[in-house]
Amino acid sequence: MIEGIFVEGLIYSIMALGVFFTFRILDFPDLTVDGSFPMGAVIMAMSIKSGISLPVGLLLSLTGGILAGFVTAAIHNYLKVPHLLAGILTMTMLYSINIRILGGRANLPLLRVETIMTKVSTLTHRFMPEEIAYLVFFLAVVLIIKLMMDIFFHTDMGLVFGALGNNQQMVVTQGINPATMKLIGVGLSNGLVALSGAFAAQYQGFADINLGQGIVISGLASVMLGEFLLKSEKISILTTRVILGAILYKAIMYLGRYYGYYVNLTPNDLKLLSGILIIVSLMITNYKSMRR
Repeated sequence: MIEGIFVEGLIYSIMALGVFFTFRILDFPDLTVDGSFPMGAVIMAMSIKSGISLPVGLLLSLTGGILAGFVTAAIHNYLKVPHLLAGILTMTMLYSINIRILGGRANLPLLRVETIMTKVSTLTHRFMPEEIAYLVFFLAVVLIIKLMMDIFFHTDMGLVFGALGNNQQMVVTQGINPATMKLIGVGLSNGLVALSGAFAAQYQGFADINLGQGIVISGLASVMLGEFLLKSEKISILTTRVILGAILYKAIMYLGRYYGYYVNLTPNDLKLLSGILIIVSLMITNYKSMRR
């Protein structure tokens, strides 16, 4: 159980890092996540079924998510549609697109096919238990992604993204087009989300178009929970607490799933629990702001 919490937490932390990018760095509330997460899953599943190599499948999933983000940013930039509505439009369209990618099916099992999970298990089964091997693998993946993000946000472009979320007018006065930056930022964010979906499909053993239902709430809860664990404005700490928040969120969901029957809590109530976590986090944040 403990290994499962950490493995799922690490997988979903990649998605949470994408949500952190748009919500906290760009100040761009993006609901595309609910469509780009299953998009990554279905692209990966179809790549595996089609005999495409695993690295290429991951790259295709990443690309699909980036393109989904581009669409949302383009709708917002060029049609002057508000952030939330632009994300809802793309998310709605992606539902049909994801079914198309799966060949008209709503889900696709990944049984008796080679996935990253089977690869990791095959390479490590002689000296490491399967769950520990998964944990080590995803820990390495997440740390690499985190390191890349930390480095990126210290580059000129990364600093512009930070400035864009705080003061868009200042970015404009520097001769930088905010529309282009939003296009890149929302694209990269959804690329991470889709990559998380690709890993999640392989870990769970199936791809389903409903995998992304409410996933943006999970990402927000992870980001907010992480903010209570560590206090800092350094980007390396910010990304670390997102990862820790995702693991903590998964732990809370596991506890709710396995021990919730003591308080008459069912799996159908987990979305309610996620929403309550966000509301409580917002209440605590507002209370702390009033105390200062």
